This record gives sequence, structure tokens and C-alpha cells, in this order.
Amino acid sequence: MKFKNISTKLKTLQWRGSFHRNSFILILLIASIPGLITGLCIYWFAVGKVENELRTLHTSQIEQRAKNIDEQFKYLEYSTSHWAFEPRFGESLRNIDFVRQFTETYDISKTLLLLQGSHNLIKKVDLYIEGEKPILFNSEYNVLDEKSKTFYQESLKKGKNLYWEEYPVKEGTKKKTLAFVHGIPATSKDPIGSLIVTIDQNKALQLLKTLTPYDKGATFILNDENDIILSSNSTKDSSFINVLKSEMETQKHTEGSFQIKHNKKMYSISYGKFTRVDSDWTYVSAAPMSSITAPLVLVSRLILILSISALILAFILSWFTSNRIYSPINKLLKSLGHEEEGLWRRKGRDVFTIIEHQIQNLSQKSNLLQSRLIEQITQIKSSFILQLIQGYLYHNTEEDLRVRMENYGWELEGKSFTALEIQLTGLGESKDSFSNNDESLVTFTASNIMEELANEMFDQFNIIKFTDLSVGALVIHPNSDSFRVELHSFADKVTKTVNEILNMQVTVTISEPTDSIKRIPYIFEEVRSGKRFRIFENSNQVIDLKEHERSEHINQIHYPFAIEKEVIQAIRMGHTAEVENLIRPFLQELTEKGINEINIHQGIVQLYSTIQHEILHSGIHPHELFEGKNMYEELSQIRDTERIIKWFTQDVVGPFIQKLEGRMNIELKRVIEKVVAKIQESYADDISLESCADEVGTNPYSLSKAFKQMVGINFIDYLTQLRIEKAKELLINTDIKINDIAESVGYRHSYFNRIFKKQIGIPPSQYRKLNQKDHYIQVENDG
Repeated sequence: MKFKNISTKLKTLQWRGSFHRNSFILILLIASIPGLITGLCIYWFAVGKVENELRTLHTSQIEQRAKNIDEQFKYLEYSTSHWAFEPRFGESLRNIDFVRQFTETYDISKTLLLLQGSHNLIKKVDLYIEGEKPILFNSEYNVLDEKSKTFYQESLKKGKNLYWEEYPVKEGTKKKTLAFVHGIPATSKDPIGSLIVTIDQNKALQLLKTLTPYDKGATFILNDENDIILSSNSTKDSSFINVLKSEMETQKHTEGSFQIKHNKKMYSISYGKFTRVDSDWTYVSAAPMSSITAPLVLVSRLILILSISALILAFILSWFTSNRIYSPINKLLKSLGHEEEGLWRRKGRDVFTIIEHQIQNLSQKSNLLQSRLIEQITQIKSSFILQLIQGYLYHNTEEDLRVRMENYGWELEGKSFTALEIQLTGLGESKDSFSNNDESLVTFTASNIMEELANEMFDQFNIIKFTDLSVGALVIHPNSDSFRVELHSFADKVTKTVNEILNMQVTVTISEPTDSIKRIPYIFEEVRSGKRFRIFENSNQVIDLKEHERSEHINQIHYPFAIEKEVIQAIRMGHTAEVENLIRPFLQELTEKGINEINIHQGIVQLYSTIQHEILHSGIHPHELFEGKNMYEELSQIRDTERIIKWFTQDVVGPFIQKLEGRMNIELKRVIEKVVAKIQESYADDISLESCADEVGTNPYSLSKAFKQMVGINFIDYLTQLRIEKAKELLINTDIKINDIAESVGYRHSYFNRIFKKQIGIPPSQYRKLNQKDHYIQVENDG
């Protein structure tokens, strides 16, 4: 039976890799040879010496198994402490409404279930939270009553943040089980609650029984107050535990072994210490000597039994030794972050290959983190410059700003600052696949071009992307007037590259240099304002504010009033295409060569104001038509002719004409519905297209065209179909004479016969004869 148990245990062993397996085999071979020699020597030694050796072996086994139990409890303490440091169990628990914040409540319950399943000895995990309404979490959320609340409140008053305690298995019962209590928050001296990990009593007893290697014996654990907290007794003698407890009180050492005699049986007693977080426990294991010395019963079996025992012992020691040898390697694996042990074990990979692979991975991650750090520094520098030019750092002193920039890696000693801005124009005229919606893509591309060229020419710079097809740059350069030439060279290279790649034109504005960091926002404002001095032609331009003569002179502008009137007339007629054809010559006449952009902008705004006046005059509010957009702001951002034309036709005139057409269609539909109702009421009268047109207040041509558009057929065809349908009903369902039927539907008799035969294919009399016969047959069948 013992061999079967050993075989079953052997089947559960798992190798942790080829190194673990090979070391085990080698140690087993080395250990088995002394075992065999020992078996032969035992044959020549006295029984007493063998007995002493067996007791020593027994004591060694107890110590090993005690260590295992100690490790189990240590792991449980470590695991609980680890979970107690979770942010979820922090100070935020004070302010959580667990009824309303049900998601947080669910997450806490889920975390407790995860902790409960993290160790085999854990039976359940409770979370107690002190408050006006004390709460106990286990598998669900509970509000404690006064009786239960007192029990947990007294636990909090112990003054310990983590300790072992005996808790009732069920409320109202005296049966208790061990529980590990950890105050939360873990770092607080004044905990608001506790994490209570209750031990499974049955599993703890099963673990405790491993300290008695034989079927008969007793094992128990004492706390630091010498009270029994866990006990297992298979001697069927209830007083044996008390005898052992009394005997332990006489022992002066914290660990060791001795023998006692009880009920004519000799027992070997082994004891030692378990060091817990809040106290020391003492374990006591008692095993009958008869079980220990059983191999000596028959001398004839001595060699065989001892040889087998030596082999088994060699196997056990080899296993433990190989584990010991492997332990540092396993720690190294864990320190390298390798947790998926089962995965590489199934693949049969060698442990040192895994270590090498993990070191390579860590090296790659280190390089990746280093590159990310460089990217982050670049982003921080860009963010700082953006905040600076937007005025968010105005309250900082010059010295503070200089220190910050130097900390970010800039060299500022003997340096000056110059701002540049490139403005892209001609997006609407670009032959590439760019549209007006690709402004961000075009700006991004231009910023990359500018950054690549700046890398070649400048040591220190920063690129800033704006949102209106413009890109800014801050260049940090030596205090030298000759550097101005390099700035112009850079502007020329940017212009040529953008022309070739994006097929767009560039206006480069260069600010005056400054050696003050607090002046940087102002020089950027100057370049943004200075670009309005560009000539309103779609051409490349460089504006150097240091050399530019700021003239307040505004050129004489000729405003094309005649074309403006034609534009308004085309809008009234709903001719969108004609509006586009008129706006083009309007802009050509407005923008003479050499006129600055700042001067012609007012003329474009005037045209939009006139169109807006027409929109208001039609009864439509611009705010509703344009969905609250600031049209003046949009217009101010457009800087090339083609985009201005598209903006007027697609964003302003187009929606307005669509709104007008929609309103006209609704009115037209109402008119046609009125005419159709008139026809259906007066089809027997002398009704005509002209009379209906007079009644609805329009001309016959317009009514006929609208009638065909709305109804789908001509006016006269609709009237004829209605009259014929009414005549067919009278022919089938009545015996009225055909002459009278013709008059009742608005026809003379002779004309009625012709029109009826033309529409139906047979005369009225024949139609009545055929259909009335079928009608009577149908009536009889229904009867």
C-alpha cells in the first residue's frame, strides 16, 4: 500500500526543465550508492544504533515537513499583505457609496474571490469596513447588524495592523478556526477596516497531519500564550494531547526532540517554532516508536527494508536537493520577469536558454525605453515652447525660464532667438490629391519638411504646428548678424521643397532676433501679424520683418459693385453655377497686382455681408442656415483665390439655394394637392386646366408642369382616368342608361363611346355585358 502511495506521488512530480531533471538524476545516483552501503552496514550494527539513526531520520523528516507548513503560512501572509496594499483597499474606501457605485462594489467582491482562490488553505476572504453603517464583503455586499458589528469593531481596537486570530466558523457557534487579519489601508496607523482571511479547518488539519508520518500519533500547534490553536490526534486517547501540552511546558529549548511513555507506549516527540508576523507558534509532533522502528521487527527483512528505505530516502533527498539547487535559478527567472513556467516546460526548452532569452528581451526593452525617453524629452520641449508662445508662462521670470530651458537640454549662453512661420497657399489650386479637408495632413507634411531641413542647418530649433496651413519654428542661434543669411537660405530651401512635394506656394515670415526668452511670445505674434503684408498673389514670398518697411499706407481699391449685383441676381434665380462664374471675375477685379492681403480682405467681407443681407431678406436666419458657425472667422482663415470661390459657392450660396428650393417644393405640393381635390370633387362638371389655374392663382403652363412633376401624368390624362373609372363602376353596379352615365361623368354620349373604347378597348355596352355577367356569378357564389 505504501509503494502505491509513493508511485502515485511520483506521477505528480513535474520537471522544471532539462537542467532540473539531469541534476536530480545525478544526485539520485550519488545518493543511492551511500544508501546501499548503509544498508549493508546496518546488518552488522546493533539494533540500538539503527534505532537512533531512524529517530534522527524521523526528526529530519519532521523538520522538513514543518518547514513546508511554515512556508505555506508564510506564503498566505505574504499573499494577504500583497493584496492589502492594492489601491482598491486604500483611503478611497471611506468615501465610496457601495449601493450607488455598484461597479466598484462588484470589483471589490471580485478581488476578494481572486484572493480566496490564490491559496489552497483559504476558505473565505472577508472585507470589513468601519463606518456609520459597517459593511462586510465576502461573496456579496452586507450591512452588519449591531451584534455582528461589535465583533468586528473589537478586532479593530486590538492595536495591531496584522495578526492571527481565532474566528467562529459560524455566527453563534463555539467552533473556531484560524484567520489572518490585515488592517486596511495597509500603511495607515488608524485602519478603517480589515481584510480577514479564514483558514479552511479541514485542509489545515490535513496539512498538520503531515507532521505525523505514521497512521498513529498526534500533532498540534500552540500559540505564544500556550493555547492550542490547531490539533490532530489519531491515538484515540483524548488525554494524550493534554499530557503532551503539560510536558512541553517543562522544555527549556525552543526546538528539539525527546521521548515519553504513555499508556505503555513509547512516543518520539519533535517540536519547533513557527515564526508568524505577530507571534511565535510551537508545533509538537508525537509518533509511536513502534512505528519508527518497525523495520527492525524481522531481522531477516532488515537488509531489504533498509535498502528500499535508503533508495526512497535518496529519491526524496535528491528531489529536495535538486529543488534546492534549482531554487536560485528559479529566483533568477522570476527576477527576470519570467512567470509562464508551464509554457516553456511543455516546449522542453532548457532553463539557461530561457534565461538567455529573457536577458535579450530585457535588453531590447531597455533600448526601447531609452528611445521612448528621448521621444518624451522631445515632446516635453515642444510642449514647453507651445506654452511659452501661447503666453501661459508669462508669470515666470526670465531667469526661471532660462533655467528650465537649460534643464531640457538647450544651450543658451550667448544665443539669440528668432521666430519663423511658413504659410501655405494654393490648396484649392493644387494638382495633387489634396482637398480642402486635408489641411491637417498638408500641415503635418510641411512640418516634417521643415524639421528635416532644420536638422541639416541648425543646431537648436523647435517646430510648432498651427491649424491654419501654417508651421512655426523657433531657432536658437549665435548672437551674430551674419546668421540672418542662413535664415534666408533656410527659407529658400523650405520654399523649393514644398513647391516640389506639395505643389503649393509658401510665404515665409522671419521675425527680428531677441536675446530675451520672455520676448519669444511677442516675436511669434509679430510674424503672425506680419504675414498679412504679403502680396495677394499665389506666389512664393519671404517677409523679413527686420528689413520690411511697415507702411500704414493702404492702396486705393476699386470695388466691383456691378458684378456684386449680378451675383445677388444669380442667387435669387437659384443658379449656383452662374454664381461661381461671377465670383471669379469679382476677385480678379478686386485683387490688383501688388495689393496686400490685409487691404483686399475688407472687399471680400463686404461681398459676404451683401449675400447675408439677401439671406435675411428672404426670411432665413444665417445662424440657422449655417448651423451656428462663425462664417467671418472661417473667411479670415482663407488666403487663396480658389478656396475663396469654393467657400462662397459650397458653404454660403449652396445651402441657401437648397433651403429656398425646399421651401418652394412644399408650397408647390400644397397647390397640386388642392387641384387634385378639386378634380375629384368636380370631375362631372366642365373642369379645365385654365379654370384650376385661375383658382389657385397661377398660369396654366406652370400648373401643367407642376402637375406632371408631382402626380406623374398630365392634367387631362388624370381627369380622363378618373372619369373612366367612375363610369366603369356605374356600368357594372347599376342599370343606368349609358347616355346618363356619360353625362354623370362629364361627357357627351357620342364622345363618351369613343373615349371609353380608346381607353378600355371595347364599347361601354359590351363592357357592361361582360362584367355584369361575371358580377352576378360572383354574387351567387358569395350567397
